[in-house]
Amino acid sequence: MKLGAFSISLSVKNLQASKEFYEHLGFSVFAGSDEMNYLIMKNEQTLIGLFHEMFEKNILTFNPGWDQDAKTLDSFDDVRSIQNHLKEKGIKLAQEADAGSSGPGSILFFDPDGNSILIDQHI
Repeated sequence: MKLGAFSISLSVKNLQASKEFYEHLGFSVFAGSDEMNYLIMKNEQTLIGLFHEMFEKNILTFNPGWDQDAKTLDSFDDVRSIQNHLKEKGIKLAQEADAGSSGPGSILFFDPDGNSILIDQHI
């Protein structure tokens, strides 16, 4: 299964303080803005999303169709195909993509320890 680009999405209390902290670790802003209440920060191939007041817990995020530079991949597994595979394996989904749609869509589920996993396709 091709899940695409991986990042950790962190729920932060202070976007500016978190931005400065991760800059000290060598990250720089890759996408987003203060006005949008989120920043995607990058250090080589490592991505961290900083999200202010958008969700409660940290989330493991995968973006089918994108590489680590948010460039479209020639070949990828559509989120609906991933959804079907997970359901066949008995994984319960908290949020499903519309099976009759195409293009952007997302699914949300939890690992055995309650960690949120978001598969968020933008294309």
